[in-house]
Amino acid sequence: MGRSWTFLDDNDPKHKAKLTLQWLQQKKVKVLEWPSQSPHLNIIEPLWGDLKRAVHARSPKTLHDLEAFCQDEWAAIPPARIQGLTDNYYKRLHAVIDAKGGNTQY
Repeated sequence: MGRSWTFLDDNDPKHKAKLTLQWLQQKKVKVLEWPSQSPHLNIIEPLWGDLKRAVHARSPKTLHDLEAFCQDEWAAIPPARIQGLTDNYYKRLHAVIDAKGGNTQY
């Protein structure tokens, strides 16, 4: 039994290389339509910001430090932070719908 995959990207032009699109089509990977550069609904975006700030504060000096700090800080994200972003999803979804895809407070 094969696996079914759905691919999601933010439609940034660098993710739309002809070779990439051909590969996805050849492999019959379903591509989920998503608004270009839309952090409004992607709960990972605030977490990337949290990670970036935490790692920057530790000032990694080597690539090894950077990797270790990223792993440490990612593991230290409180489950309540992730739960809060998940719980808030429908509020953000309705804000995007009300704004017809435009800017929201999020």
